[in-house]
Amino acid sequence: MKNLVVLGGGESGVGAAILGKKEGWNVFLSDKGTISAKYKDVLLQYEIPFEETQHTIEKLYAADIVVKSPGIPDQIDLIQELHKQSIPVISEIEWGAKFCKSKLIGITGSNGKTTTTSLIYHLLKSAGLNVGLAGNIGDSFAKQVALENYDYYALEISSFQLDGMYDSKIDIGVLLNITPDHLDRYDYKMANYVNSKFRIARNMADAEVFIYGRGDVNIADYIQRNSTPKNSYSFGLEQVNGKGAQLKDHQLIAEINNRIVISVSDLPLKGQHNWNNIMAALLVASSLNINEQQVKEALKTFKAIPHRLEPCGEIENLKFINDSKATNVDAVKYALDAVEAPIIWVVGGVDKGNDYSELDALVDQKVKGIICLGENNQKLLEVFGSCGIPISEAKSAEEAVEQSLKFKGSTLTTVLLSPACASFDLFKNYEDRGNKFKEAINKLNRA
Repeated sequence: MKNLVVLGGGESGVGAAILGKKEGWNVFLSDKGTISAKYKDVLLQYEIPFEETQHTIEKLYAADIVVKSPGIPDQIDLIQELHKQSIPVISEIEWGAKFCKSKLIGITGSNGKTTTTSLIYHLLKSAGLNVGLAGNIGDSFAKQVALENYDYYALEISSFQLDGMYDSKIDIGVLLNITPDHLDRYDYKMANYVNSKFRIARNMADAEVFIYGRGDVNIADYIQRNSTPKNSYSFGLEQVNGKGAQLKDHQLIAEINNRIVISVSDLPLKGQHNWNNIMAALLVASSLNINEQQVKEALKTFKAIPHRLEPCGEIENLKFINDSKATNVDAVKYALDAVEAPIIWVVGGVDKGNDYSELDALVDQKVKGIICLGENNQKLLEVFGSCGIPISEAKSAEEAVEQSLKFKGSTLTTVLLSPACASFDLFKNYEDRGNKFKEAINKLNRA
């Protein structure tokens, strides 16, 4: 019997362990931190041995394969030592794909992954296809492979998950965009991050489909220097010759197999960045021969995902928007561009090597106040302290919302939580940050 070791006792790790158990492997799960009661109960239910607050090295070195949580960096000593021992270290997506006979639709990019993956899932499900939703969203992919029987999977795949994928093959790969993000995990080298994103097209042959954003400079530069899969199609606001997707005469037009034309006025999501996300989803639908009428009906019932430009209440003339999922500069750029001025911008958290100068023009044009929500706001204070607009600090979502009240006036003003940073200094994750922001607004409204 082969030995599987799973590092990390969260959603992906426990799902990988369940799949290993089902496939007859000897499974052991190890977490350097504490495992939540929810996941301990699942491990006990499946009789999977585990440890927490430590790693027993002898058990790890006995592995035939290690499945690693995406939150564990490749650079740490433990992972490097496993590589030296010639023990394969893979991601949960790679592990699930080993046992999966379904068609895999993989979506990656620096921004828009969750929205686009959710939309693709919704279009396929509404068209009557038997489809699962997994990856960086929903239930563990590996767990679903073990317990469900889907014909298709829409998988949101991060660069960290892609880094642990070697032999698996994505049937329809979508690369939305590549802008600086997580550079602390890539030796602060953009080329390393770009190479990671293009792993979505790894192992593609003539039968697979690769869809990419042609307006992205990093994607265009990579494609100019490297070959792409045979069936490659691009999307963008600029017009395109041949198949692909474009904006023309206030309509989104997409074609791989069948042609799909959707009026911009009928789109469920606002902003040009969302038009790109929708075009990517339309190309996936066209590649699967989902017809135009089915797409139009599905778009009518699609709801925007939480924490992405999510309206979350008003207090007098202050309108609050939760964009907690905007964890890099480019995502904030989209948000500032999409929201009408004036804006009170709530920003901050764990900086990932951000270059905030890209936001200068939008801040000058639209922002009339900044609230820094983080444990260490020094970089933000240095960058924006001389902009001539009020800037303050908050150590909780509740404090940030309270500070925003001083901007109440006769003009409608938007308080935009769009942090540009990771959330792990003050919050569990971006969902926790967004939820606490919404809770603070609701509390004040009740008061």
